[in-house]
Amino acid sequence: MLTLYYTPGTISVAVAIAIEEAALPYQPVRVDFATAEQTKPEYLAINPKGRVPALRLEDDTILTETGALLDYVAAIAPKAGMVPTDPTAAAQMRSAMYYLASTMHVAHAHKMRGSRWAKQQSSFEDMTAQVPETMAACADFVESDILRGPYVLGDDFSLADPYLFVVCNWLEGDGVDTAAYPKITTFMQQMTARASVAAVKDKGML
Repeated sequence: MLTLYYTPGTISVAVAIAIEEAALPYQPVRVDFATAEQTKPEYLAINPKGRVPALRLEDDTILTETGALLDYVAAIAPKAGMVPTDPTAAAQMRSAMYYLASTMHVAHAHKMRGSRWAKQQSSFEDMTAQVPETMAACADFVESDILRGPYVLGDDFSLADPYLFVVCNWLEGDGVDTAAYPKITTFMQQMTARASVAAVKDKGML
């Protein structure tokens, strides 16, 4: 059985949604950020990066990084159809995922993880103050360029959708009025109605 190390509300939940979509058995293990559990030797032995998600396979191999874990889940459960067979559509899916990882997630992290980039308190305050603006700019791009329909690829669900769902869950907390984004609003409604999202909510992961 797979073991998923996660923290509620973080990007690790995207992997849980994909696992639920794939109907794979797994054991979720909560990593408590409130007590800095991710920095303790016990967790660092699992993931030396001190971050979530991490996925333990049945042979005790540990995988990390959200995109890699999503690809792994799709690869071992191909019948779930979470990666398009068309190369162009698959590239569009990963283009959206890479944008979320490299730009939108980083913009969100400036609110709470400023110590990754700076040391001065004034720098932290400046980064935090910029978050509503930078996340709104990201939401603008999602609205205009990433969402091609009710899902990232139009009518078809893919790996990009759990990723985008979790990231868009951060928008209101980051000071972005999601009512200004009708396509994002529709997307979030579509995702919330999926059984996979209901399942992770029932497990207390969202």
